Amino acid sequence: MSADLIGFLGVVLVAYLVPGPDFLVVVRSAADHPSKGRAAALGAQAGLCVHMLAAVVGLSVIAARSPVVYDAIKLLGAAYLVYLGVRAVFAARRAARERAAGRQAEDDGPDTAPPPPPARSQTAGARWRSGFAQGFLTNVLNPKAALFFLSILPQFVESGGSMTRQILVLGILDILIGIAYWFALVAVTARLRALLARPKVRHRWELTCGWLFIAIGIGVATVS
Repeated sequence: MSADLIGFLGVVLVAYLVPGPDFLVVVRSAADHPSKGRAAALGAQAGLCVHMLAAVVGLSVIAARSPVVYDAIKLLGAAYLVYLGVRAVFAARRAARERAAGRQAEDDGPDTAPPPPPARSQTAGARWRSGFAQGFLTNVLNPKAALFFLSILPQFVESGGSMTRQILVLGILDILIGIAYWFALVAVTARLRALLARPKVRHRWELTCGWLFIAIGIGVATVS
């Protein structure tokens, strides 16, 4: 294994270990259901595939050198993260209101208790589509992912070989490492589902995720 490849693997591992928007999406999806977490992981890596292919054909160069294109991608990504955050915050507050209404109904007596709200559950297909879409959009709208394939990855390309082939090989290696990392993270999160299913813990978890999404989105939008 060459020194360049060892250095590349080190950079990739550090990049995955530092939590970002995709980390939050995968963990939150896995807390809902392991299959949704795996779908979010695959969606996030599919978003990286788009950036990798764009780097190969040169679209990332255009985006990086055009402030208008870069800013448009950045603002779209920031808006999507804020949207996810607002949804999580409202979902947490709605669940808290429903629990409070249920407790009030129990205090008033069984005769005055309203019927319980219908359970909202997703089918396996809907969970997979939702998780995949969130992971994909989070990464495909992340300009920093595009810049990784444009500026960081080429530093490990050897001058003697085909740049296109080397970018594809390194990019695929990056994506495969990410899949293994995300799936391991999903497995760990799945073991904590019983804890996260507790109403109070779930409420705090959703609020924390929501405000983190919003904070990251604002940070993405304001950082030049």
